[in-house]
Amino acid sequence: MTMAEGAAPPVFAEVRPTPGGSDSPQRVGAGWGRRILTLVAVCIYIYLFLPLINIVVFTFNNPSGRFNLEWEGFTLANWAEPFKEAQLTDAFLRSLLVAAVSVTIALVFGSLMAIALSRYRFTGNKVTEVFLILPLTTPEIVLGASLYQLFLGQNVVLGFSTVVIAHIMFLVSFVAMTVKARVRGFDWTVEDAAMDLGAPPMRVFWRITFPLILPGILAAALLSFAISLDDYIVTDFTRGEYTTFPIQVNNAFRVSFPPQVNVLATIILIVSLLLFAIGPLAQRRRAART
Repeated sequence: MTMAEGAAPPVFAEVRPTPGGSDSPQRVGAGWGRRILTLVAVCIYIYLFLPLINIVVFTFNNPSGRFNLEWEGFTLANWAEPFKEAQLTDAFLRSLLVAAVSVTIALVFGSLMAIALSRYRFTGNKVTEVFLILPLTTPEIVLGASLYQLFLGQNVVLGFSTVVIAHIMFLVSFVAMTVKARVRGFDWTVEDAAMDLGAPPMRVFWRITFPLILPGILAAALLSFAISLDDYIVTDFTRGEYTTFPIQVNNAFRVSFPPQVNVLATIILIVSLLLFAIGPLAQRRRAART
């Protein structure tokens, strides 16, 4: 098809890219919108981390009385004697022991439960998942009161063992849900291929399945350890005469609030941050090697 004689050639408009590199024109006010969102995000982070900042700052306070609530002067003496308060230190060590035992047991049961729910389909699978979520959605005061009634009805002496049992009960749900999120995208045909090549089931688990779900297990361990160390309500119902760190801090606050409370809390915070940083770094190194 030829162009008619005398007809004007078509005119093509020149498309000039915008300074941002996109062919579409930049919307008016987009820069201000981004700045407002950034400001809102900064304000939210300050709101979330302000209590933690306050705890760290008051580790360097030099209170004249028994309560470390008002800033009176800078000192490093609190960090020189972090375990000065014997009762507070003993309660802190007891909390670490409870967290270590309960998290270890909860990791085993919760991880196996997550693998079973993701790997297999059986009668009652959905019902099991619903019961798994119940401890996460039930108020702690309900859990604590029910456990207290259960232990008293069975004439169980309240103490270290009852606290550990209570912590395992709600930590299993946290571990199972965290590991299940990691296992959900797992390619189970890798296990089948390894067993077709002659590997026994236990060797397949330790050499293939476990390394692949290890990041989820570590994340569940850190989350569970923090929850166990921080728990107050359920522990108060099931502890008897056994005093953990949150219980001791709450009881001691009636008569004194020494700077060592802030120091021990800051130590926990620093260790948690280090563990959270070590995990991604180790995963990056492993990925770089492979």
